[in-house]
Amino acid sequence: MIALKAMSTPAPLISVIVVCKNPGPPLRTALASVREQRGASVEIVVVDGASADGTREWLESQAAPDLHVVSEPDCGVYDAMNKGLAAARGSWLLFLGADDRLAGPKILASASVQLRTSEAEIVVGEARFDDGRTYPLAAVGTAVQRNFVHHQAAFYRKDSMVRRGGFDPSLRVMADYDLNTRLLTTGARFEAMTLHVAECASGGLSDAGSWAGYREEITVRHRYFPFKECWWWDLGSVARWIRKQGIRLRRAAAPSR
Repeated sequence: MIALKAMSTPAPLISVIVVCKNPGPPLRTALASVREQRGASVEIVVVDGASADGTREWLESQAAPDLHVVSEPDCGVYDAMNKGLAAARGSWLLFLGADDRLAGPKILASASVQLRTSEAEIVVGEARFDDGRTYPLAAVGTAVQRNFVHHQAAFYRKDSMVRRGGFDPSLRVMADYDLNTRLLTTGARFEAMTLHVAECASGGLSDAGSWAGYREEITVRHRYFPFKECWWWDLGSVARWIRKQGIRLRRAAAPSR
């Protein structure tokens, strides 16, 4: 295990938490997008699942006052995100994937203006994926349908997350949906931010179209909403999974050029 702690400096406004395991070069791009931020009070927390691809050694070489690194085995991505939650010193938390990046060098400075005055517990901007999809904060009334917040563009107030228990690591794919819905149903206030926060890679854990993800989506839905509100959306989850399998089959059968 390695644990490189940031030097004793004032607590930042924002902690950007990046979790990874054997991420390769994309991690360097993600961290560079945070380190280039100007005009923002920010720290970087990297939780590495004991990578064996040279990531641990590279992170050891990057010691800096604004960088906190933990590298040790974990029990999955959400266990790692909870470690990041525990290590972070910022009032607000932003969770980036190792293959994501902030959309520009003044993103966190722009976000800070709203975060310093907001009374909300979750402030959500827009995430854009490399296949052209964009996701702002969806209407909270859609929570029964599916996840309504993309964590790559969401700033979570740390004390609120701690108070409500963080991510459920027993869920392998949809713990972010579970967290967001738990926050919503226990009275947390969500607030939209007119800011394009992050550029994200498609095909990630919750975007892969596996049955495990849709099964967990159904499980989370039934944790927080009565059956009479869930069953129709359960059918929708199954239909979306079938549709994705059809798309995969067509792509596999298409002749290569």
